[in-house]
Amino acid sequence: MDFTDRPTREAGMHIRAFESEDRAELEALAAYAGRGSPTASLWGHAPSEAAIYLAPYIDLDAGTVLLAQDEGALVGYLVGCLDTAAFPSEDERMAEAIRTHRLFLKPGPAVFFARAMADSALAALARRPLAGGFDDPRWPSHLHINVAAPARGTGAAEGLMRAWQQRVAEAGSPGCHLQTLAENTRAVRFFTRMGFTAHGPAPLVPGLRHEGRRLHQRTMVWSP
Repeated sequence: MDFTDRPTREAGMHIRAFESEDRAELEALAAYAGRGSPTASLWGHAPSEAAIYLAPYIDLDAGTVLLAQDEGALVGYLVGCLDTAAFPSEDERMAEAIRTHRLFLKPGPAVFFARAMADSALAALARRPLAGGFDDPRWPSHLHINVAAPARGTGAAEGLMRAWQQRVAEAGSPGCHLQTLAENTRAVRFFTRMGFTAHGPAPLVPGLRHEGRRLHQRTMVWSP
């Protein structure tokens, strides 16, 4: 069965490939899909966050974008890259988003970046590592997945992940990595069930908070 039309256990839902006319609905979904979770937002400015974690995937490799659709409406999506080394780095994408959206002049993002600088300074004094990108030829592919709260537990997330894993295997990639938050225990359990395993330490993500708590990066890896 082709991965672009993979049924889930819920009638009416299927996984399919992205089409250009989906863009507006996908961007709207990305603005609220993670609401309520520790990964819901970085600094509370959806357009700039989408410029980092959504738009580059659509613009540079739309063929890797997968959608979960239920009764005609998008409820989840997965964006990925088969070769991370050939894709603009997260730091590059973030720097571009900061410049384009002038984030240091916006109150919410400005607070985030001030807090991030303070966290980084304290970590440097204590000689503690901070969250960052991942570069390992054993797991060159990567992904980001997001499913709206009402669709969690319906099979949408599993369908997206199975389709992506099939895509990675068919492309001949030796493996895939993802980065989530250690405090997002629901996500960590889900990725573990999908065959991913924790890799390396869980360093602090500078600036990021959820309900007043500091958050830590969890890298996970999978091989076909």
